[in-house]
Amino acid sequence: MHAFPKSSVTVDLIVFTITDNSLKVLLIKRGIEPFKNMWALPGGFVLEDESLEDAAKRELVEETGVKDIYLEQLYTFGEPGRDPRGRVITVAYFALINSQIQKIRASTDVSEAQWYSVNKIPKLAFDHKKILDYGLQRLRWKLEYTTVGFQLLPKTFTLSQLQNIYEIILHKQLDKRNFRKKLLSLDIVEESGEFTEGVSHRPAMLYKFKKRIGEIIEIL
Repeated sequence: MHAFPKSSVTVDLIVFTITDNSLKVLLIKRGIEPFKNMWALPGGFVLEDESLEDAAKRELVEETGVKDIYLEQLYTFGEPGRDPRGRVITVAYFALINSQIQKIRASTDVSEAQWYSVNKIPKLAFDHKKILDYGLQRLRWKLEYTTVGFQLLPKTFTLSQLQNIYEIILHKQLDKRNFRKKLLSLDIVEESGEFTEGVSHRPAMLYKFKKRIGEIIEIL
């Protein structure tokens, strides 16, 4: 093995949420070189004695304070020259979280941690714009045939709230009647027996997901 050049491995994290009717991604402002004071995806080097997933979870907590979320391995990026420090291969992970549950904070080597609209991304360090674009495309693909979007909802929700999440992520309007008809035909939600409160219009029924839902479901 000594005959081969040594490479380093990092993990980068694409964490999405929805706030203010906008799909947003978690970014950190780097407090160290290279690319000091530039925005980037959270992440860092994998230690000798940890798995990729453990490294991803550790870096997320250390840099942003976000923890206990489901991370899914996305893709490996290893173009030569992508990191000025040397040959670095990165494994990207992505997740969807409810921003009201997770409060973000910056760590010692990160000066800021902040949610940014995917439509208003600042210039990013390394090749993180390429990684983010890939993650966003994969999210939109997965939204059509998996239950990944459900992670953004509270325990009880209206069907309009669910449709709104799909429209925000897909960046297009969906027919209300067809969306509801398809959703109810899948038999994955049920009435909670509760209604929205404190609204000026007619209260809407609140739904909840049934306990056992398979991951692969053709929503759209």
